[in-house]
Amino acid sequence: MVEPVRARVYLEDTDAGGIVYHTTYLRYMERARTEALRDAGIEQSYTFQHDLSFVLHSLAVRFHAAARLDDQIEASCKLTEAKAASLSFRQEVRNSVSGELYCSADVVVACISLSKQRPRRVPPELIARLGTQG
Repeated sequence: MVEPVRARVYLEDTDAGGIVYHTTYLRYMERARTEALRDAGIEQSYTFQHDLSFVLHSLAVRFHAAARLDDQIEASCKLTEAKAASLSFRQEVRNSVSGELYCSADVVVACISLSKQRPRRVPPELIARLGTQG
């Protein structure tokens, strides 16, 4: 199991009322996906060296409760499906103390060739590494 990314809600993450601004949850989720890939041995430098990148294809987000200034949060990421040229993840942002669910999302990232800016197959060894995370 990949460890969630932990953070604290800072003023820069919130609106004028001290509530986490809706797009901030996407940044937390991006960090969790990056760390999930890193935990599978896929550093961003590796992807650049192998002419590939993962770009956001689709995102279905549901907001459950509001995170607030100074809350301690954790963002998780779980691979749910690997296709030829895309990866699907289930992601959540929770309060790391109480476990309260703030936001959940189903995220699909497409694999592209950096040099051609076109879709490309996800290398099988990357899928194998991600699949061993539990």
